This record gives sequence, C-alpha cells and structure tokens, in this order.
Amino acid sequence: MSGTPQHGPDLLLAIDQGTSATKAVLVDAGGAVVAAASAPLAASHPRPGWVEQSPVDIWRSVQEAVRACVAQGPPWRIAGLGLSTQRESVMLWDRATGRPVGPLLGWQDRRTAGMCGRLLEEGAGPHVRAVTGLPLDPMFSALKARWLLDAHDPGGLRAKRGELCLGTVDSWLVWRLSGGAAHVIEVGNAARTQLLDVRSRRWDPQLLALFGVPEQVLPQVTASTGPFPPVRGFAPVPDGTPVAAVLGDSHAALFGHGVFVPGRVKATYGTGSSIMGLVADPGAAAKDSRLCLTVAWDDGQPAYAVEGNIRSSGATLRWLAQVAGRPEGELAALAAPDAGGVHVVPAFGGLAAPWWDNDAQGVVSGLSFATGLPELARAALESVAFQVEDVVAAVDDVTGPVSVILADGGPTANATLMQLQADTSQRVVERPTARAMSALGAAHLAGRARGMFTGLQLAGMHRDSDVYRPLRSRADNRTRVAAWHDAVRRARARPGDAGETS
Repeated sequence: MSGTPQHGPDLLLAIDQGTSATKAVLVDAGGAVVAAASAPLAASHPRPGWVEQSPVDIWRSVQEAVRACVAQGPPWRIAGLGLSTQRESVMLWDRATGRPVGPLLGWQDRRTAGMCGRLLEEGAGPHVRAVTGLPLDPMFSALKARWLLDAHDPGGLRAKRGELCLGTVDSWLVWRLSGGAAHVIEVGNAARTQLLDVRSRRWDPQLLALFGVPEQVLPQVTASTGPFPPVRGFAPVPDGTPVAAVLGDSHAALFGHGVFVPGRVKATYGTGSSIMGLVADPGAAAKDSRLCLTVAWDDGQPAYAVEGNIRSSGATLRWLAQVAGRPEGELAALAAPDAGGVHVVPAFGGLAAPWWDNDAQGVVSGLSFATGLPELARAALESVAFQVEDVVAAVDDVTGPVSVILADGGPTANATLMQLQADTSQRVVERPTARAMSALGAAHLAGRARGMFTGLQLAGMHRDSDVYRPLRSRADNRTRVAAWHDAVRRARARPGDAGETS
C-alpha cells in the first residue's frame, strides 16, 4: 500500500496539470487552500510550428508537485482527489506496459495545418462544426491523433487490435494514478478532441472515419464526477483514495469562479487564453461561428458553454522576452505607458477566436525611430487585452451583455494588464485573490462529489477579489480598438488583396 497513515481533518487534493507547470493544492472543508506547490514543465519545438512535451516528464511533474504540497504540514487525511488538465494535447501509449509511444503533441502544435487545409478544401468544415461545436482547426486533438497514429502505427494494426491507448492529458493521468486500471476520458476534455458528438456526448463514427482514428484506441467517455478508478501506487497518497472529479483546466476555472448559471464570463490568462461562459440554449449558441460550443462539465447533468480560444497571450510576452534577452517580469515592468502607435498581432501560426484564420501572419506595425523596447513591451501587453475583448464582444451576442470579466491565470498577477483589460473592454475586471482557480474548481467539484460541499454552499462561497474599473474614456477607447482592428486586418491580408479581408 502506498502512502502513510493519515490523521487530522479531511482535505481535498487538487492537481492542475498545465502547459508550463503542474500545481498541487490542498483545500479544506471551507473551500480554502491550505498548502500549495508547483513543478515546472518544459516544451520542445523540434521544427517551426511543432510543440511537444514528454508524457514521462508530465507524470514526473505531477509526482513532484504533490509530494512538495503534502510535505508542507502534518499527515492530513485526503478525502478525495480532483484533477484539472490542459485539454487538446494528445499522446499514445502501450496498453500492456504503459510506456509512451512518441511525444505528447501540445495544443499549440500546428504540424497538421496542411491536413486541416485539405479537409477544409474538401468541404468537411461545416459537418465537423455541426457535430462537435468546434471549427475544423489544428488546435483540436483529432488531427494530432491521426498524425501520431500515422507516425507510430503505420497501417493502424496495433491500434485496431487495442494494443495502443490514445488519450488527452486527463486520460494519461487517470491511467497513471490508478496504476493502469482504466482508459477513460472526462466528457469536457472529450468535447475538445473534435471526435465527440457534443450533444449525444459519444464518439461519432463519421468523425472517426473522417480523421482515421479507430475507436479501439480511444478511451471510454466518463462524466466529470466519474466513475474513475481510485488511486493506486501513488505515494504519498494512500491507495484507495477516490479520484472524485476531473475537468479541463478552463472548465475547472469556470467552476472555481462559482459560475453555475449563464450570465457571467471568465477569462483565463496563460500561455494562451480561454474566455468562457455557460449557455442555456446550446442549439442557439452553436450558430455563432466565432465561438466554440463545448461541454463545460457533467455532474449528472451536462452544462454547456461557449468559449473563445486565443493561441498566444502569455506566450507573446515570453517570445518578446526571449528576443530581448530579458526576464519576463523585467519586460513587463519596462512597458511604456503608451505603445506610441505600435501594435503586435501575435498570429504565431494563425489567429483563433473570433477570427479562426489559420493563414493570418504575425505582424508588428506602427514602428518609428522613436520605438524602443518599452513601446514593444506595451504593445505586447495590449495585444492580450485586445484579443480578450474581441472574444468577450462575441460572447455578448450569445449570452447578453457582459458587464464583469472574472480573470484568472498567472499573467493576472500583472496589475497593469488587469487595468489595461478594464480600459480596453470598458467592463469591470474582478481578479480573485485566490489565484489557483483551475485547481480550486477541481477541488470544489471533487468536494461536492464527496459530500464535503453542497451546490448551495459553493454558489454562496465568498470569493475575495481585486476589482479594476475602466479609467479610459469610451471615445479614446473606440479609437484604440479601431487601430487594433486595422492591425489585425494587416495580419489577415492575403497577397494581392490590397490588405482587405472579410
């Protein structure tokens, strides 16, 4: 039996496995974090547009974060485990040995853009969107799955015999946490694969045929509260500890903010960004092609959400810091009060919501001899706020006017960015003082599944926040947003079209 005897009050362990780090938190019966730790995680870029991570390193980062978190206090009793994960990233492993077969292809990976383009030319886009709620785009898992199978199982014999497991990060971690007891995928993560019928919440045979993914290699789709196999062989967590909840990271953040009914929107800032809000009518929401329809969670009843994904937000600041040879924190502090007319459109491999333009090119415009690193740093920060507002404006049309943006994620520690978002959006921005919202959301759902919280308790839970209100005039802001959209048009211009785009 793994772990050690535990005493003391019941706590929930939540693991948030993200792109650049894995976080672990212990949450008490009041919903508060009592211990936290993290372990960094690297990505590699073997070729332009390729983003890979090691499944073994992901598992190691989970082990390191959990051990460091649990070691911070007395031997607490862990009543249940919640899991939040990066979503569209996908990998293969051997069912018999559990060894990875090839790398994890990250959600940012663009190697399948050519395959995507061919399917779009063949007219597959409308059917894919109608069934999955998602635009046909390389960000989602299906084309990555096809690439992995073609690269590591040519002919597909091992996949069809069920010798290989294909899964997203939640599938991989549930497999490892349980000692290989089950190959499952949580429904919200499954909804991001582009292989799931978002309404029936089952694998769609036509999509499996379209993308060339045999069903034998896929995990079983499971509700967000399971059933999942219990922990086995994962010290210091005792064998038999229930895995009580699994969520995609953006979905978990929405739950952590206490958004349980339509009308409120959260923005998660990270390597990329996710803007998400619940909807009452999935059919009507699916008609807006600027946004994705997805399953937020299923705890006995599916909750649907609209979402807009931004590929590069924190990644833009990271890129500029690397180019300038400065630490990210120093770069943000260096940002000028005004960008001096400079705009950075971070279309590193195209633009996602609300444009969904894979052919858009990264652009830095408005340069002059007066432009220096401070102006470029300010323009990079502004690109995050502008992109978020473009998506929130689209959400307005689906859910009704959005007056408050609930913000979370690492970059929200930058107060300048939060004020910039309030000014750019002309909306109130609330940033919870508890920053680990994805981990908290996973813990809260796990706690409800384990009977530690009721739905009413979670809905009424007090969440301290820093509040940012717009300080810029509406007229000045309209001018700034119009200039940003001019820069986006340049990024989306095609050769010979005189810079005009639809």
